[in-house]
Amino acid sequence: MKTLQKTLLALVAGSLMTAGAQAAITYGNGMTAQPYIGAKIGQYDLDDADDEALSYGVYGGAKFTPNFGIEAEYLTTSDEDFAPGSEYSADVYGLYGTYDYTFPGSQMYAKGRLGVAKNKVDVDAKNAAGQFASYNGKHSDTGIAGGLGLGYNIAPNAAVELAYDWYPKVENVGSKGDLDASGITLGANFKF
Repeated sequence: MKTLQKTLLALVAGSLMTAGAQAAITYGNGMTAQPYIGAKIGQYDLDDADDEALSYGVYGGAKFTPNFGIEAEYLTTSDEDFAPGSEYSADVYGLYGTYDYTFPGSQMYAKGRLGVAKNKVDVDAKNAAGQFASYNGKHSDTGIAGGLGLGYNIAPNAAVELAYDWYPKVENVGSKGDLDASGITLGANFKF
């Protein structure tokens, strides 16, 4: 990601974290939703790749009860070594159902999420002569994804979360076949 894009992502996240309005959306049937938006950074691990990638992205959702909600995310990665002479990057698009459990008498909570995601891996490789290798290209799969994490409410309308996530297996990636992917992220979110 270019410096300008990183700067804009940081400015948007910072602006959302400093705005301070606590509001819940109430629907006609009396059901309420607590929307939130956040940013995250972490590590994306593609099995059998030479290096893990730096991951960063945005997420948002709504809690419909104190425990249950829905969440969407977009995560992308830096370019990292896949094999000698090649590198990869990845994009993940996900939609999840969430469950939060707040520990009694604490601002800390456990969070689980389960849903569906698209995991897209792009491999760029050149042979010794500088020509593109036969296993270049984009590889993607959509499937079950999820995660587990811990969060801490630093204010009534802001929280930080540390999470381990697993993403759909991507088939026929480069010369290494079918590869699993997972990640660890640190995120911050703002509740409206």
